Amino acid sequence: MSVFSGARSETPFLLAHQTVAQRRRNVCAVLGVLLLGSIILSAANGPANIAYGDVVRLLLHGVGLPVGLDLPQSSYVIVTTIRLPRILIGAVVGAALACSGATMQGVFRNPLADPGLLGVTAGGGFGAVLVIVTGLATLNLWVLPAAAFAGAFGTTILVYALSTVRGQSDTTTLILAGVAVSALLGALTTILILFARSYLAIQEALSWLFGGLQGRGWDHLIIATPPVLAALLVTFAYSRDLNLLLSGEETAQALGVNVPRTRLILLLLSSLMTGAAVSIAGGIAFVGLMIPHALRLVVGPDYRVLLPASALGGAVFLVLTDTVSRLILQPEELQVGILTALIGAPFFLFLLWQRRQTVML
Repeated sequence: MSVFSGARSETPFLLAHQTVAQRRRNVCAVLGVLLLGSIILSAANGPANIAYGDVVRLLLHGVGLPVGLDLPQSSYVIVTTIRLPRILIGAVVGAALACSGATMQGVFRNPLADPGLLGVTAGGGFGAVLVIVTGLATLNLWVLPAAAFAGAFGTTILVYALSTVRGQSDTTTLILAGVAVSALLGALTTILILFARSYLAIQEALSWLFGGLQGRGWDHLIIATPPVLAALLVTFAYSRDLNLLLSGEETAQALGVNVPRTRLILLLLSSLMTGAAVSIAGGIAFVGLMIPHALRLVVGPDYRVLLPASALGGAVFLVLTDTVSRLILQPEELQVGILTALIGAPFFLFLLWQRRQTVML
């Protein structure tokens, strides 16, 4: 029986009498407004606070409208050059991780699944640390993201190949292979850090592994956005198949879904999104677990609504948590990956306790 059984036919009360298109439109409109508000909030706050109205005018000026011309040039530089690219990268990374988590939970029919399940995060970490400790990351801006992405995506291919026998791969074997490969890559990453000769390289590697958005600029946004956006759009097109997979693989197959091919495509799309996010922001944990699960309680389990809602909700969540991580220890910054772990670990324990109570009943 699916872990979502019992919830599939129930839609939250406020959305019960709306069509799927209406629910998707209304949910996305609300989350879109929240995202815009979180961007303005984040851009306004920092070591130099800027009035919210001024931030709005500066953003409009940045897109070419003739407003905000009377504001100081320093405020324009702070908002558009320093804060805005970091905020937008946070939104892209949050959307990628949350949508990837929702996809994984649908493929494995388990609300505790997340993007790291197949070793994607571990693979990205190994690739990134390898070029950091060897000094290759200093050669070009693109080296570190490229190595992290190659490690993340390559790990997915390896895990899937290890779990496939005669063209068939079941979810249990995929998970076990992912756990084993993650443990191996984690050990290799630790060895690289232990034998690194440069203290600065060790510090940079550890900072990257914790996950953060410090120092990210427009170039990083240009790197991350195209693969994430493309993967999101294709994943949205598979929302019907994900709905059918919730009913069980045999039922989905009977209803016309090519389960092995669909599962492979969805896992590759999820890995593409996660790999792109990890290549820019490092290992930010629990976003892919928390956001889809929380939104499922609000918008229901229909993936035609849940996938876009997860993308927008993940963007809002990471923009806000990164804002808190910048402000909570001023003038120092807390890695946003540490903050998401502090929030996500208790949430995960709550989910485990909730499932235990359900089993006992």
